[in-house]
Amino acid sequence: MSVAGEDDRGRTSNVIGGEAQLYGPTVQARDVHGGVHIQAASAVRPPKPRQLLPVPAHYTDRLDEHAVLDRLFRARAEAGAAQPLIVINGPAGIGKTTFASRWLHAHETAFPDGQLYADLRGHEATGPAEPGEILGQFLRAFGTPAVPGDLAEQASLWRSVTSRLRIAVMLDNAFTAAQIRPLLPGGTGGLVVVTSRHRLTGLSMDGAEFHRLPSLGDAAGTELFIRGVGKDRVAGELSAVRQVVALCAGLPLAVCLASARLAARPGQRVAALAEALTPDEERLAVLEVAGEGTVQNALDASYAVLGAEPARLYRALGLLPVPAFDVRTAAAACAASTAWAERRLGELVEANMLEDIGPDTYRFHDLVRVHAHDRATATESVTDRRRIERRVADWYLRTATDAQRRITPIQLTLPRTYAYPSRLPEPFTDDIGALGWLDARRTHLMAVLRLAAERGWNATAWQLVDALWPLFLRLRHYDLWIEAHRTGLAAARADGNSAAERQMLNSGAIGLAATRRTEEAIEWYTVSLRAAREAGDRRDEGQAWLGLGGCHFEAGRLTDAAAPLDRAVETWTECGYPRGVALARILLGEIALAEQDLDRAITCFTLARESLLAVSDPHDAARALAFLGRARTRDGDRATGTAQMLEALATFTASGAAHWQARTLEMLGDSARERGDDTAADDFRARALALYETTSPADARRLR
Repeated sequence: MSVAGEDDRGRTSNVIGGEAQLYGPTVQARDVHGGVHIQAASAVRPPKPRQLLPVPAHYTDRLDEHAVLDRLFRARAEAGAAQPLIVINGPAGIGKTTFASRWLHAHETAFPDGQLYADLRGHEATGPAEPGEILGQFLRAFGTPAVPGDLAEQASLWRSVTSRLRIAVMLDNAFTAAQIRPLLPGGTGGLVVVTSRHRLTGLSMDGAEFHRLPSLGDAAGTELFIRGVGKDRVAGELSAVRQVVALCAGLPLAVCLASARLAARPGQRVAALAEALTPDEERLAVLEVAGEGTVQNALDASYAVLGAEPARLYRALGLLPVPAFDVRTAAAACAASTAWAERRLGELVEANMLEDIGPDTYRFHDLVRVHAHDRATATESVTDRRRIERRVADWYLRTATDAQRRITPIQLTLPRTYAYPSRLPEPFTDDIGALGWLDARRTHLMAVLRLAAERGWNATAWQLVDALWPLFLRLRHYDLWIEAHRTGLAAARADGNSAAERQMLNSGAIGLAATRRTEEAIEWYTVSLRAAREAGDRRDEGQAWLGLGGCHFEAGRLTDAAAPLDRAVETWTECGYPRGVALARILLGEIALAEQDLDRAITCFTLARESLLAVSDPHDAARALAFLGRARTRDGDRATGTAQMLEALATFTASGAAHWQARTLEMLGDSARERGDDTAADDFRARALALYETTSPADARRLR
């Protein structure tokens, strides 16, 4: 496998470029005398994941249900079940998530290698989560920096990573059995707990045990209500408390909301609350339980006592396509300050209308989200609703652009336009923080991208894709990479922006080629070439030629690869772009190396490295140096060649370029084998294989 080089934006073209961060040894070398000995330091691994949601303080123990799960788990373990799988189902609002979280927290010591959590968003308006999205989250939690783009490869890698681990996995809000199957870990020492409104009986073929969570009994519901308001508040009104609990149909959500409503009105009697919760003709069908419409009433009653400002935020958040919110998102939605948003979010949490699930992270219970959206639809005009959505979209675009400006400033060449410019502070202060923000918010950014495309905000859509380039370049979310660029390409065309169209074509083709969709990548580059010629953009024309040459080289068509690469050199020489010429020369050198023309290969790599050092591109200069070292060892100058490859390896290790660490280690292994040092060769290749396992499963299979 080879990499065609990086274009003028700093992107890796055609195949996996290896910009992902990885833990591993660092080698620094200037002058090498005598033998070279490599000792790999122990890898620094991320902490064991403990991702379960916190349990609310007012949780009322379901002792009987906990005992049922204990028996199910114990029976499966004693029977030697390959992978215990428990499905907890029940109607909306019954408390499945909290119940499962509490039970798993109680059994934390049984899973020393970690507990993972994922919300499968089975009832989101935007549709359930794709298995690939969740697999990416899980694999990265165990230190996998680059995840394959293909779902089958993702699932296979997930099973390999977990084959010897004792972990618990909680899959919350599942929609179908098909969502679950790719997420099942490998080995026999783990447990998977699924929660769903549906029974998911199809999972019986996978050996699942099922537990339907019942409504709270009168005693438990009463205890939960009293915990929310305090014993003194209900003294002498236990009968009314039981009436309220009955009107809430035994749903913990409704009970908590009802108690919050009472707590917000210090002078109100419990009997008055019971009267307010009496069923009426208005109800949300999704909130019905056994024909009772009391959850709608509880939500309406809780909403009615909110102040004007928290109610405005409640409605605004109900319109957003993202599954969770932070203070800045809330502030952007209402065109307010972060201090205002922080206060309003706190009020909604206190009223049990919003869940606080972590540092600066909030979400609706899925039923409350329905209510918030309905309140917004009934209260706000279409114009006002679109304004809220657009403010949030512009904030995400501006923040992603700020991250892009920090991480890959050379790539930020296209304009940005905002309907509602935001002055909110950046949520990061350095490159690492910026990349972390992009990664943590990637599903939000994709949801905003889909919304922008749906609303016809074409400039916002393609600009957001362009701003996400550092995420794709460094962390290799291939599925998101390709989806985003398909959306961005359509948006650029609809916007009539030819420069943006070429940007989407080139960036998207890189992702396609990296996932071995070579022929489709060639189609994209061909269209880009035609568009660049029509626009008279010689620099983009050279990039298209480079991409086409790289695709043919990847496919093993060396003769077909040379011609477009020569055209790239010619085009970039004419328009005065020496970096592009150097990138093309690296690929031409690889062709010469494959054809055993070592003198030509050494010349190409030497010229390329000199040019790249002159334009301050240390990463690509190191790529040229690694190949130059390999060519020199094959030409008989083993000492010089090995030293050059080790120098390149040190550069890639320092920058976290995992793929190129693996490539260089593989070349060092081949060189060691050729000189008869099988021990060193095996060590180099083993280290390369370990890196390929996380960056390129296809190369891992090849190296085995």
